[in-house]
Amino acid sequence: MSSATIKEQLHNYLEIADDRKLRAIYTMVEDEIRESTVEYSDEFKAELDRRVNHYLNGGKMVTPAEMNKRLQRIRKKRT
Repeated sequence: MSSATIKEQLHNYLEIADDRKLRAIYTMVEDEIRESTVEYSDEFKAELDRRVNHYLNGGKMVTPAEMNKRLQRIRKKRT
């Protein structure tokens, strides 16, 4: 069974599972969920907010290649 199929079946099951089963499943993966949580810096959040506001105010969209360049510059500043 492919990962995509497993994810889809789990997602569908979680929508209908009772509370007891949801808690049991969560308990099994709780530590991994907490470890996988991404923490963004305030600077990165501010940059994302600036971009969203720019777009919402009619600003031009950038290409994925240009966005990658911008993100690389931000990452270099952080290191």
